[in-house]
Amino acid sequence: MAKVKKVKLKLKTHKGAAKRFKITGSGKVMRHHSFARHILTSKASKRKRRLGKAAELDPTNVGQVLRMLPYGN
Repeated sequence: MAKVKKVKLKLKTHKGAAKRFKITGSGKVMRHHSFARHILTSKASKRKRRLGKAAELDPTNVGQVLRMLPYGN
């Protein structure tokens, strides 16, 4: 009888999530701000600076995102 090799299945990365979230070396999930793309003339410079920087994802959503990114992109 021939030996049957057991193969562990690979998990697929959710490509939409991979484009939106990054996982840092320490394991934090980072996201970008909304409201930073157009109609910027009516927004204060301070607000626009803050919107340009990445923010840490809220802990309530981290589990969902980590399931979509099984290899930590």
